[in-house]
Amino acid sequence: MSTPTPVEPGHDAIVEKDAVESVVHLMPIVLPIVGAVLMLLLASIAVYMA
Repeated sequence: MSTPTPVEPGHDAIVEKDAVESVVHLMPIVLPIVGAVLMLLLASIAVYMA
């Protein structure tokens, strides 16, 4: 078992950049665009099948 080294309070800890946190601020823009594209795709499939 490995034991992590404790971080001293006087030293700055190395902060890892989280991939999810770097994308979260784009969600209000990306989600409606992806939703619109998905709706158009499903509507075109429905019209093609009809």
